[in-house]
Amino acid sequence: MTDQPAASLRDLLLHRLHHSDLAPQVKKLLRELVPEESARSSGGRAGPVQLRSITAAGWRGIGPRTTLELPPGPGLVVVAGPNGSGKSSFAEAAETALTGRNSRWDGRRATDWQKGWRNLHSPDVTPEVSVVLSVGEQDEAVTLRRTWHGTKLDEARTRVEGPDGSERKLAEVVDAEALDLARPFLPYSELGSMINGTLGGLHDAFFKLLGLELLAEIDGRVKDVVSECKQTVDRVDALTAWLLDDLGALDDPRAREAAQALSGAKPDLGRVRALLASRAPAAEAELARLRRHATLTGPDLAEVGGAVARLREAAAGAEEARYGDAEEARRMARLLETAIEHRRRSRNTDCPVCGAENRLDRAWAEQARVEVERLQTAAADAEAARQEVAVSVRAGHDLVQPVPVWLRGESSPLAAVWQEWAQCRDITHPRELADRVERAAAALDEACRQVREEAARRLSEHDGAWQPFAVRLAEWLGAAEAKEAALDRGKHARKARTWLRPIIDELRDERLRPFARRSQEVWQHLCEHSSVTLGSVTLAGTPGRGKVILDVSVDDMSAPAYSVMSQGELHSLALSLFLPRATHAGSPFDFLVIDDPVQSMDPEKVEGLARVLDACAQDRQVIVFTHDTRLQQAVAHLGIRATVLRVSRQTDSVVGVERLTDPVEQALTEARAVSLDPNLPQDVADHVLPAMCRVAVEAACLETVRRRLRDEEGLGLRAVEERVESLERTKSYVSLALLGDEQQHARAAVERVCPGGWTLIESFNSGAHTPLPTVGDRKDLVRRTKALATAIRSSTGTRSAGGLG
Repeated sequence: MTDQPAASLRDLLLHRLHHSDLAPQVKKLLRELVPEESARSSGGRAGPVQLRSITAAGWRGIGPRTTLELPPGPGLVVVAGPNGSGKSSFAEAAETALTGRNSRWDGRRATDWQKGWRNLHSPDVTPEVSVVLSVGEQDEAVTLRRTWHGTKLDEARTRVEGPDGSERKLAEVVDAEALDLARPFLPYSELGSMINGTLGGLHDAFFKLLGLELLAEIDGRVKDVVSECKQTVDRVDALTAWLLDDLGALDDPRAREAAQALSGAKPDLGRVRALLASRAPAAEAELARLRRHATLTGPDLAEVGGAVARLREAAAGAEEARYGDAEEARRMARLLETAIEHRRRSRNTDCPVCGAENRLDRAWAEQARVEVERLQTAAADAEAARQEVAVSVRAGHDLVQPVPVWLRGESSPLAAVWQEWAQCRDITHPRELADRVERAAAALDEACRQVREEAARRLSEHDGAWQPFAVRLAEWLGAAEAKEAALDRGKHARKARTWLRPIIDELRDERLRPFARRSQEVWQHLCEHSSVTLGSVTLAGTPGRGKVILDVSVDDMSAPAYSVMSQGELHSLALSLFLPRATHAGSPFDFLVIDDPVQSMDPEKVEGLARVLDACAQDRQVIVFTHDTRLQQAVAHLGIRATVLRVSRQTDSVVGVERLTDPVEQALTEARAVSLDPNLPQDVADHVLPAMCRVAVEAACLETVRRRLRDEEGLGLRAVEERVESLERTKSYVSLALLGDEQQHARAAVERVCPGGWTLIESFNSGAHTPLPTVGDRKDLVRRTKALATAIRSSTGTRSAGGLG
């Protein structure tokens, strides 16, 4: 992935603004509205992250605790297994351990997820998912473990442990923001979401990943300025109309003069100012004070009552939970868990502290587990009570308003009562705060009521019918002055937005271009032979209301993506959009986890997928879960180096994991193990061992055939597999491998590359095998088979190899 440009978006935008031909007032407005561009926090993460292992117990399709060990460093890992084997449970376990959520169940019925997350065959196993990570340049082993201590999905806790078992903070290991933006997980459910065209979330992720929030923010700020200016103008126009109607009904020369000043195309603001200034300054100051008192409001008693009730409830809960003992409960729980783990690992029931014999028996362990759960519950309850106290006290403080500036310094009864109310913010005990807030609020509300009534009475006596109009006219004057400024500001803002929109589109497309180019490259590998072409990938709109626009064409004719793409092409599209995001240069995650990407793909797309995964695996760990054997075939067909792990599931959700080796070596190893068994019955040796050796020879032939058909004849995976599936006898395998034609007789070719090999092949197929009465005879058969298999694998049809002897 190409690194982002060195210059920040803010610098690029200001550079274009500086060289634009906009008016100085417009440039000034835009500079004021451009937000600061702060660097994204790393969240304290330690460095590059890879997966060492995934473990699950009592989770989804996995019953007893099972671990999927993963090879370190960059490389392709294929985790294969049939549907229902438990392989996807490992993928979901890794995602849940790291993110705390399972995207497969996002948006589905909560009841289905509540019933389906625990393994039904292991009700006594404590559900757990965990991953061991390699973190930082030193490959420090860090374990993220999520365990459930109850029956509900949210009754779980996550613990992060360093290599020495010490507890860490999750933010020190995993950058939560990076995990959200460059998410390294592609579950099958997200592949499916592509079919429904739900790309809004992808748009928002790219917007954040590319740092485009600044563009959306400045566009929103300019739009808000335009809207605010229009609202200011509309408000003044409405006020003018209402005031003119009311002034016309008042028999007062000042009202008639005010009406004349407000009439016409442009109101005379200077005339209005002179009319309002005719009042004595002292009288005007007194009126301003009375108007302030007449609109005085105290605390909302309904809100105060709710806050008081919550404070008292929190105080009672804290006293009952004894939250001061939470840490002691946690320490005791950890101590008991350590003792339980010691007993389980050492299988020693003697007390390691006092040395008493058989003290840590099963009954003790069961009681200890019960006590651990009780202590953990008590600690959780205490912590919740502490949090509720803090929240309720903070809410109580938020209700308390300081003494108004205009009231400070007065010696009035109102000032004293308000000061009592303000001092409530100094109280932190919930019960004391509740009592003080309740008393002070009632007293302040009554004091405010009395002041309001007195001010209203005195205002009604002052200046008769004109005074209310004078007040309204003063308000109108302030609004009209604001309108004058809003007209100019709004004009500048509209010009700014007209200039800004194409600049935003240009900068956005410039930042997205490397991602779009990478998406096209992935698509070309996956859909090389498809008539559907993926062109540009662009973003439209803003976060929350945006979309990803895909330029798709069929035979050079533009078409909607979702109407012309097959399901396999839609899956390829999902991968084309996922990989550039997940492999972004700024991502701290040097791994990808992809679940079942092969479904609905034809053989050509599977080959393309294998090439894409191999390219990604050159510099990161790529883990692919699949039940489709075609990906393994494509990997072998293309000669891609990969680690293949097979997941199998037995009764009662017992899941096993084995690493598949070279098929020829695996067959020879199994045959060698059988040959060395001195107790092997004669009839078994005579029939089973030759058959096992035949498997090794046919595997060597298949490897040579696939290489020959791919490299020499240029056949694709589909054609190669169709040719291989037609082979029925070992001699046909050998003929196709050495001569390129399964119909030809290969005896001479076999003898040329490995003298004595044809006799061995005939013994495999004739059914009249040479007796193998001794271990030496059996070992010799395996040795001769290895020589023949080695000769076939290294042969080009003419090169000689060592004979069978």
